[in-house]
Amino acid sequence: MTEQVLFVCHANLCRSPMAEHLARRTLERWPVAVASAGTEAVTGRPIHPYAAVVTAARGVDTSGFRSRRLSADHLTEATLVLTATRRQRSFCVGLAPATVHRTFTLRQFARLAAAADPPPRATGRPVRAAVEAAARARSRLQPLPDADDLVDPIGGTAADFQRCAEEIERSMTPIGVLIAAAG
Repeated sequence: MTEQVLFVCHANLCRSPMAEHLARRTLERWPVAVASAGTEAVTGRPIHPYAAVVTAARGVDTSGFRSRRLSADHLTEATLVLTATRRQRSFCVGLAPATVHRTFTLRQFARLAAAADPPPRATGRPVRAAVEAAARARSRLQPLPDADDLVDPIGGTAADFQRCAEEIERSMTPIGVLIAAAG
């Protein structure tokens, strides 16, 4: 069974599609599907032009991307849900309460992944093992709510989108390391 990482933001035009495409590159060695959705997305819209330029500069083609509105099924099918903000995390957990232990903001999960002890090898389930290791690390870290949200670049400049993509990549580094340790 393929595990799935789901990225969630507001409109599924900027942060979550950039995270989806950048994470796909980070996780390509494992049988992990990567997807995204938006809490208030209008289904079928293309990625924001600045987000497309920023990901293209990293060698990632987003031309076939189309936004989709988040559903409870998306959440329950995901092994790990990573949101752009704490508000979106709360929305996800409210929509699918059973996902509470596997739903985090991207930046929160990156901090937990960096602090986690390496999980035991989990043949075929590295994302689940990474989630469990991060959950164990949670008790050792002080919450940093002001550091959990990924700033929305919508309405900003190309440089704002570039900064957002850099933050996504910084966050994906410890996550990729933790999943690699489990896989």
